[in-house]
Amino acid sequence: MARPVCITYDSTCDLTPALLERFQIRVIPLTIIEGEQTFLDDGSYTSEHLYETFRRSGTLPKTAAVSPQEFLDFFLPILAEGMDIVHIDISSDLSSTYQNACLAASELEEGRIHVVDSRHLSTGGGLLALQGAKLRDAGEDAAAIAAALREMAECVDTSFVLDTLQYMWKGGRCSGVTALGANLLKLKPCLQMQEGKLVVGKKYRGPIDKVYRQYVAERFEGKDVLPEHVFITHSGGVAQETLDALVQQVQRAVPGCEVFITQAGCTVSSHCGPGTLGVLFLHRA
Repeated sequence: MARPVCITYDSTCDLTPALLERFQIRVIPLTIIEGEQTFLDDGSYTSEHLYETFRRSGTLPKTAAVSPQEFLDFFLPILAEGMDIVHIDISSDLSSTYQNACLAASELEEGRIHVVDSRHLSTGGGLLALQGAKLRDAGEDAAAIAAALREMAECVDTSFVLDTLQYMWKGGRCSGVTALGANLLKLKPCLQMQEGKLVVGKKYRGPIDKVYRQYVAERFEGKDVLPEHVFITHSGGVAQETLDALVQQVQRAVPGCEVFITQAGCTVSSHCGPGTLGVLFLHRA
């Protein structure tokens, strides 16, 4: 008889405590490093704190992947509960967290831990975790769930539109000339995941609330969206009335879907800055 399965993820999945409880998903946090201080990416260090520090000092915190030893300490108690593990991580092209999880799994009982490279970030990977929980509840074993999620990763649409490139520039992910040019031209670039990497998509222009609406409408165009769960994930600094209006827009575009609003944790927010917003969903191949 197959053992029960535990679905786990690193903290970049950006799922709320309520969703983690509802879908019975366990999370291991990355680490935030600000000067001489370290914080777990578990909500104890907030994006608001991050932005205030940046405004005051012009410096951004660094993020550190989960180490192999931290993974061992996380996995062992779950195995002791008699469960197999399907563990999902942020794209291996963006962090060494996935490789470290594989290293830890290789030191433990063979066949008990199945590590999945989401090829996404934030709630794009979180969508895979929700699907893994559904497969678990349907009675699938860990190996079958992991195989299904690896295939399903091709059907996740992960993207964000940025209000500023200042944080990307400061974090070394774009040139100062690019950031300055985008600012002068008032461009709002869309970043999207392709084959595990972040690439620049369309560049929008105009007031950010108008950009959000146009971006959301265009993300659904020509796609056979699965009418289950859609995430609107933001990095802070987005008005609640704007979020409410976007939820209504998504529900009109994808009738019957359940829309979740989540705020990205510091690992994601430190690279994109305030006002970043994404609509993330699953579509049929």
